[in-house]
Amino acid sequence: MTGVVWMALASYLVMLIAFRWSARRVLHVPVMVSLILFDLGMPFYLYATRDWYKRLIEQGDIASFGVWMHLGLVLTLYALHVFQVSSVRAMVRGDAEARTNHHGQGKAILVVRGLVILTGAILAESPTESP
Repeated sequence: MTGVVWMALASYLVMLIAFRWSARRVLHVPVMVSLILFDLGMPFYLYATRDWYKRLIEQGDIASFGVWMHLGLVLTLYALHVFQVSSVRAMVRGDAEARTNHHGQGKAILVVRGLVILTGAILAESPTESP
């Protein structure tokens, strides 16, 4: 597995810990904000370090189901992050229902982020493996 996959797995483990200890806001809030920033920064890092033209166009991966499924999951994850931030803002304003929404969205993020990492690991290609 590539280093990026290991980093994503490590961040997922940290996310599980922060989710479990969500009542400890001193831990939960900075970890989750960092993970959102990690998720937003990952495509930029991958774009800067991978030859996407060769992989997607020359090798024809752009037409594969796995690539499109991964993209759909990434977009779903980003949408869930937006909903999470919205529910946090509602909780700060005093909306009691927002806490329930936030917790449910957190569970959805756990599932979707796990699937994003899994599909990314399946699609990952180590730089030493390329011809």
